[in-house]
Amino acid sequence: MSGTEKNKAHAEEAKGKAKETLGRAVGNERMTAEGRADQAKGKARHAKEDVKDVFRD
Repeated sequence: MSGTEKNKAHAEEAKGKAKETLGRAVGNERMTAEGRADQAKGKARHAKEDVKDVFRD
């Protein structure tokens, strides 16, 4: 996995976790859902890069 893509994936997951937590704290269901979606995007980016790594070797 390239370093920049790995960093983007980690950042997206962290951003999503923070947004989800904040949404729960203030009772904003939309923000909570957006946070979960951001985390899913980060996990998908990880999976995509893992597949690319398998074929690089």
